[in-house]
Parts: sequence; C-alpha cells; structure tokens
Amino acid sequence: MKLRRYSRQREIIHAALKETKEHPTADMLYERLKPENPNLSLGTVYRNLNQLVEEGSVRRLSFPVERFDARTEAHPHMICIRCGRVVDIDLPYCEALDRQATDMSGHEVSHHELLFSGTCEDCRKIINIKS
Repeated sequence: MKLRRYSRQREIIHAALKETKEHPTADMLYERLKPENPNLSLGTVYRNLNQLVEEGSVRRLSFPVERFDARTEAHPHMICIRCGRVVDIDLPYCEALDRQATDMSGHEVSHHELLFSGTCEDCRKIINIKS
C-alpha cells in the first residue's frame, strides 16, 4: 500500500461515504458535495475514490452501475430491481459457502460477494398504492 499525503478533499469524500448507507455512485457523491465544495471536480471524486479503494478504506461494488461503500467488511447487499437502490443486508459471512464452492469447483475460493435482487420497501409501497 502506497502512503499518500493528506488530502482535505479525500477526507471530505470519505466522510460523506461514512455518513450514508446509500452506496452512492461517484456522480451521486459529486452532486452531494459540490454545493459546499465549489472547487471539487468530478475527476477529483473519481481519483480519490480509487485511492480510498486502494488503501482499503472503501469498497468498490460493481453492480450494473459502480457504487462505493465505506463499510469494508464482507456483507451482502440487496439491489432493488425497480429503482436501483442498494442496501446492506445484515447477515453473517458464511465461510461454509466458500468451502463448498472450493470443493465443487476445484478452485481455491478466498471469499464471495452476495447480492440479493428484489423490490425495496419504498417501491413495494408505491406498487401497493397503485393496485
């Protein structure tokens, strides 16, 4: 891991990620931070997110759209098939699944990422109102 010098902008971006459970895209973070940080550019957000990922402070989530998560320990996510919202699912990590995948595939599985797809609570409410 390369030691980086202090960056106020990186600190602001990291703090914004830690304050939300939304799993924002780089564009979403930029739009949220720009009003209070007029000198911030979208390129700076991307560059600093990449640096935070490299140092292990942030996770990159590759769903249909790349998102970021300040919660770095392994945990599953749920993505809404209607609105695209991503939320954490608080389930314990299942090491037995890694072992089973290793046994079945012959590959040495080091970890897994679990993604559930479904309809979020807000979208279900809208669907119920319409029906």
